[in-house]
Parts: sequence; C-alpha cells; structure tokens
Amino acid sequence: MRAQSQGKLAEEDRQHHRSQTKKATASGWIGSVLEYYDFFIYATAAALVFPQLFFPSGNPKLAIVASLATYGVGYVARPIGAVFLGHLGDTRGRKTVLLLCMFLMGLSTMAVGLLPTYHQVGLLAPVLLVVFRLIQGFAVAGEISGASSMILEHAPIGRRGYYASFTLQGVQTGQILAAAVFLPLAYFMPDDAFNAWGWRIPFLLSAGVLVAGYIIRREVEETPAFANESEVPKAPVKEAFLLGWRDMLRVVCMALMNVIPVVATIFGAAYAVQASYGIGFHKSVYLWIPVVGNIVAILLIPFIGDLSDRIGRRLPIAVGAIGSGLLSYGYLYAISAHNVPLAFVMSVLMWGIVYQGYNAVFPSFYPELFPTRSRVSAMAIAQNIGTLITALLPALFATVAPPGSSNIPFTVGSITLGLTIITALAAWSARETYRIPMGELGQANAIPFERTEYERLRGQTVAEDKLAKAAA
Repeated sequence: MRAQSQGKLAEEDRQHHRSQTKKATASGWIGSVLEYYDFFIYATAAALVFPQLFFPSGNPKLAIVASLATYGVGYVARPIGAVFLGHLGDTRGRKTVLLLCMFLMGLSTMAVGLLPTYHQVGLLAPVLLVVFRLIQGFAVAGEISGASSMILEHAPIGRRGYYASFTLQGVQTGQILAAAVFLPLAYFMPDDAFNAWGWRIPFLLSAGVLVAGYIIRREVEETPAFANESEVPKAPVKEAFLLGWRDMLRVVCMALMNVIPVVATIFGAAYAVQASYGIGFHKSVYLWIPVVGNIVAILLIPFIGDLSDRIGRRLPIAVGAIGSGLLSYGYLYAISAHNVPLAFVMSVLMWGIVYQGYNAVFPSFYPELFPTRSRVSAMAIAQNIGTLITALLPALFATVAPPGSSNIPFTVGSITLGLTIITALAAWSARETYRIPMGELGQANAIPFERTEYERLRGQTVAEDKLAKAAA
C-alpha cells in the first residue's frame, strides 16, 4: 500500500514537472514572440520610413546613416540592462525579470508610435526616438537569457537543446509578425498615408501584446534549480566575471553571429529599398524576404535543437556560422543584381536554413556554460556586449559601402564572413555541455554522463514526452 502511494506521488511529481516544462517553454516562446515583435518593428521602420520622418530631408544619405544608427543605439543600452536585469534574475528569480522586461518593452514601443515627426517638432523628434529606443534596448537585454535559463532549468536531461530552442523559434516568429504587420500597410496604403500615420499602427498594437504576454507568463512557477539554491548570491555579476570570464568572452565572440540578421533585415532592407541606393525594390516586395526566411527557420529550429541533444552543441554552431557567412555574399549580390527570386532563395539558404545551426542551439549552449547562481547575469552581459558590437554594423556598412560605392556585396560580405569565423572558433574552443548534469553546469571539473547512460536517460525522456503527447 505504501509502495503504491509512493509510486503515485512519484508519477504525480513527473506529471507536474512535465507540465511545468511545457508551461516554461510556452512562456519563453510567447514572451520572445512579443518582445521581439516590438523590437523588430522598430528595426523595420528604421529601414523603411524613419529616414524621411525623423531626420532632415536635405541629405538623404546622412538620413539613412542616422536612422540606422538609432537602431544601433538600442543595443548601447543592452549591456546596462543586462547588468541590472541579470542581477535581478539571479537574485529574485527568472519569472520576475521576464515580467519586468515585457512591461518595459511594451510601454516604450507604444510610446514610439505616438511620437511627433521632425517636421512637427524639429530635433526633439529624433531625441525622443533615441530615448525610447534606449528603453527598448534596456528591456530586451534580459529576455533571451532569462527565458533560456527558465526553460533550460525546467527541461529534463537529454532534451535541454530541444526545449530551449523554442526561445529562438519565438524570436523568429516575432520577426515574422513585425514584417507581416507592415506588409498589408505598405502594400495597400498610399505612400503619403503610410508615412503620415500608417507606420504607427504596428507600434500601437503593442498594447494587446502586453496584456497577452502578462496573462501567459504569470502562470509559470520558478525553476527548481533556482528555488533549490541554498543561498542567493549577493553579487551574481561579480561572481560571473570572477569565475566565468573565459566563457563570457566566448559568448561575446559567438554573439557576433548577430551580423547575419543585421545583413538580412536591416542593411539588406535599406540597400534594397532606399532610393539613394538605386536598387528600387518595393517596400512590400522586400518585406516578404525575411518573412519567407523566418517561416523556414521556425520549421527547422526544434529539429536542430533536438539534433544538438544528440551530437552536441559546438558542431551545429560552427557549421551554421561559417556557412551563413559565405552565403551573405550571394544574398547581397542578388539584391545588387535586382534579382528578386534569387534574393528570396539566398535569404532562405543563408538565414532560414544555415544560420539556424547557430540560432537554434545557442539558447541551450550559452546558459549551460554557467552555474545557476550567476547564469542569467553571465549570459545576459556577454551576449549583449556581442550584439552591441554587431548593432553598430548597419551604420558602419552604410559608411564603408554608401550609395554609389562600387562592389557593396564584396565589402559587406567580407566583414560578415570575418565575424562568423570568429563565432565558429569561439564555439569550438568551449567545452561540450550537452551531457553534463544540470547541477554541475558551469563547473570546470564537471563530469558528463557516459554516452550510453546519457542515451538511456534521453530515450526515457523522449518516450515519456511521446506518451504524454498521445494522451493529450
């Protein structure tokens, strides 16, 4: 009788754990969708309309550089946000920091949609634009590290890569929504109406986004790894730098892979659409390119995350980095050749397929490099420093390859490839993490499961997931 009771309790515990894993994954997915919808509608607007609305119209080349620079300004605030939000996530919990990130992002995005233009208030317009972009950057700094840590710490052994990958599937979905909201507006509205008020609609829709995100995220429990910590660290940021600086440096270098979405959605958009470059893609035509690439990415991400649970994290990242860097030449060439079908194909290859070797795996690899006590801080700070570097690239690209310059694809492609090679080398120099037990992650002397034992445990987890899915 007693054994039956204990068995029933154990089964209830397993069911509760599976339930929380799914809730944490759903929370990370939807939170990333909402946060990055907000973040990327700004990026889309910065390439398509902000040069004409928030900067002097007398020098269109300068306006493009200035508009793309305001996109990069949001990343300047990210290391600051990473320190504050990482500390909060490691001392108050993953759930707390994720709710705060969402509210800051939603409110600042709505505010951008209400801003007056340069023609209405002069220099005050770009100043306010920069202020709210800084708040956006501060808020998003804790999203990926907090969501990835929450999912990772709820996930069972052998499935951490699979479940954590849904964080980035949410990011890609947010990018699709950002472009998809602009698509009908850019296609159906006259240019005068779109520039006057149509561009504001995606920003104001963040009100609904904010409410939906709060309802979903409040249902998730704190992670067992955080709850079971015997002592909350007083200074997790200090611990991160003292004990994990080598892996933080690796994450900084790996985060340079953000150059691929920069090339695809920011510089690529300006290069294809802005009249001063002379390419002449219509706004609505170009907006479909990242949509198609992201749709393919959404389908692939869980499979690549699962693959990393079987073969490890380093190989997919290294292959994805170098491969997508090489493909950037072809993507930019397709735009320069005014070849829309080829641009679609290269976008899908570069961003939708090959880049996902990195994109689907880093949400598990980065937090696995650090211990629970300082995981959010270490990942947030390092990742956001790396992305800060790449966020300055749109303005750099527009400077070294301005309208009228020759061989833009080679110039921008070479910089892109160099950064992706750095990513691959950094990943390969790190220790493999996929077979290390949760409690030993971040420890230099951690002993991974033997391969046969790991495969046995992973097989049990996969079987339980299939049974639970069939029962549902």
